[in-house]
Amino acid sequence: MRDIKLSDSEMKFMNLIWDNAPINSTELVKLVEASLGWKKSTTYTVLKRLSQRDILKNENAIVSYLVQREEVQQIKGDEILGKMYNGSIKLFLASFLNKEKISKEEAKELANMIEEYIEKDE
Repeated sequence: MRDIKLSDSEMKFMNLIWDNAPINSTELVKLVEASLGWKKSTTYTVLKRLSQRDILKNENAIVSYLVQREEVQQIKGDEILGKMYNGSIKLFLASFLNKEKISKEEAKELANMIEEYIEKDE
């Protein structure tokens, strides 16, 4: 997995692209202006920067992504886990569950994910 760093604003931009790609660059400008309040020049600057980093592709005025959302989520998750919880998923979950309320259905889904992980590892 390569090292992909995105600022918060780049992440918001990428979420729009992941949700709408492939998208015409003119339509993207309108979408970004409506969603993020950016001017056309800002959109094209960020688009160029992310294209130079091989995160996006803008070919024939059609913008598409070269990096999957899940790959970035994995990298960001590992980064947060390492920095804030010393790499401990247990500490993260304990901290999260002390603050957030989850439904029984969500709890069952998490339990199933853990069970699948255990079975896969055996």
